[in-house]
Amino acid sequence: MQKLRTIWNYEHFYPFALYRIYLHDTEFTFKYCRGPRGATPLVRSLEHSLNLTRFCPLRFLFSFALLALSRCRDLHCASAGNMIKLFKVKERQREIAANANGKPPVKKQSAGELRLHRDISELNLQKTCTISFPNGKDDLMNFEVTVRPDEGYYLGGTFMFTFQVSPVYPHEAPKVKCKTKVYHPNIDLEGNVCLNILREDWKPVLNINTIIYGLFHLFTQPNYEDPLNHDAAAVLRDNPKMFESNVRRAMAGGYVGQTLFPRCM
Repeated sequence: MQKLRTIWNYEHFYPFALYRIYLHDTEFTFKYCRGPRGATPLVRSLEHSLNLTRFCPLRFLFSFALLALSRCRDLHCASAGNMIKLFKVKERQREIAANANGKPPVKKQSAGELRLHRDISELNLQKTCTISFPNGKDDLMNFEVTVRPDEGYYLGGTFMFTFQVSPVYPHEAPKVKCKTKVYHPNIDLEGNVCLNILREDWKPVLNINTIIYGLFHLFTQPNYEDPLNHDAAAVLRDNPKMFESNVRRAMAGGYVGQTLFPRCM
């Protein structure tokens, strides 16, 4: 809304009038001083922060108000910028004070860390699965999960997995590798894991508990249809008895073909 109207006029008693103008919901008050006959009138803003004075005819008052609005916005932006700088200075001062008192600076957690913290606090693991933090609780983004199957081909074995969680979690699945060398159709000898929810089937609604359950499921029901270790998958498909024998030999720390496996049972 843009309009100009007189709010008080002392025309018959004093040589000035007061005007109030509204520009984009911003209100300005101006003092219009009448000079001697033939002199240019003086227009002064009554907003103390603007400090604007102009000699101009009354018909230019609207343009003068636009100038006042522009000046007001500049002052507002400068004030906001100064406040941001002040907040940063105060934050830095608090960090320095904390360091002087022997306290480590408080590290701000990313959205991924906050979500991961919630996932870990809500873990509902089976007795056959445990989680540990080798770098301490301050590093939640890197941890280890140990799986001990209580049924199936891998009964009695102990298998460790490393989890590396991205800062953009849960929009990106964690990187999971098997630290234990294992004879398995869905885990290759370098520790890469073939689990669909770690790849194309990952969704942000999934969580760490879902992944651990999926890893446990790999040991109770290995799948030869989507293999990483093609030799192990072929044996499982064609000769399940031989596959079981190979698994027991590998878990006991023996050779399967030309590959030596560490004992994990």
